[in-house]
Amino acid sequence: MTQDSTVQGTVAEGYEAVREEFAAFVAGEQPDYEGQLCAYVDGRRVVDLWAGEGVDAGSLYGVFSCTKGAAHLVTALLVQDGTLELDRKVTYYWPEFGVEGKSTLTLRDLLAHRAGLVGTDTGFSPAELADDRALAERLADQRPFWRPGTAFGYHALTMGALTGEVIRRATGHTVQELYEERVRAPYGLDFHLGLPASREPRFRPTQPMLPTPAQLAEAELRRTGPHTLPSIARNQHASTPTDLESLPNDRLVRANGPASVGGVASARGLAGMYAAMISEVDEKAPLLKSDTLAEFGQPHSAGHDLVCRSHAVFGLGFECTAETWHPFLGAGTLGHCGAAGAQAFADPRGRLAYGYTRRRFAYPGGAAPENDRLAAAVHEAALKG
Repeated sequence: MTQDSTVQGTVAEGYEAVREEFAAFVAGEQPDYEGQLCAYVDGRRVVDLWAGEGVDAGSLYGVFSCTKGAAHLVTALLVQDGTLELDRKVTYYWPEFGVEGKSTLTLRDLLAHRAGLVGTDTGFSPAELADDRALAERLADQRPFWRPGTAFGYHALTMGALTGEVIRRATGHTVQELYEERVRAPYGLDFHLGLPASREPRFRPTQPMLPTPAQLAEAELRRTGPHTLPSIARNQHASTPTDLESLPNDRLVRANGPASVGGVASARGLAGMYAAMISEVDEKAPLLKSDTLAEFGQPHSAGHDLVCRSHAVFGLGFECTAETWHPFLGAGTLGHCGAAGAQAFADPRGRLAYGYTRRRFAYPGGAAPENDRLAAAVHEAALKG
């Protein structure tokens, strides 16, 4: 293993170029940059790096929608077990859901962001956003914003609550409880859906975005009114509009771990979860079988996203990372980015799992631009290995 004096941590033999790429990126960032990078190949940790004052491998960050990856790993396990059936109607598990034109929606279409339930007419309170059951109760009564199953749009703040309520009805347990029991605790992962008070000292509060004047001008051109689908999906029409940048800095959000955006993790935790999904780790068999991985990573919704107003590709609960972010990755790569810049994924064909965190919210939101060069460096090293 080798080590760098600026970028801390280690890389396995053959991955020195990854350390060099991370160091080059960090050198060009502001002095207050904090971030972590971790990767596994064949279940073995090959990259474990971090940078920033006061940061170490155990520092924890709000990872926003990377949380959806954990929630939908649980969903995939329940489908694999036969507890959930993708082509059953949601009302089979959740009868109250079948009002306002939602009675025919299947679980498969729900997971593919095709439900049209990106928010509610009046928005959510801060307390509701921290409570998946409260969100689910509101969403059950909501008329969809498009005819379910006919189009798709990113359910940024609601997907975890919708999936979680199906899981709770089917099993009697929350997605957070099942994730803790079946995934986090057995592998000792620093990826929490509900951060214990004892681990609070390791949490690094999210810092706000610092856009350049040119970026501010660009963002102003994309600004939408409060009653558009993008604004409704971000809860900007609520009486207390959501400040997304500060969401994980609310202790209630961290404690409850809402399954859309409330996860707290290190890069080790992100990459470790995806490694356990596809590889033998700690002498444990992969969590998901090949056919389950193929089902959940297969594109189900591809084309114009009504919320993001751009091209997007989703599998079942996961982003199709190769089609959406990094075209050099293998077909069937599945993962999720987070609003502040984090990203995590598994490439089953490349036998690669990747996790990246950062503290300051990156422009323009979603997977931070540096993931392009960092993921490419990891992938290239893995191919050579």
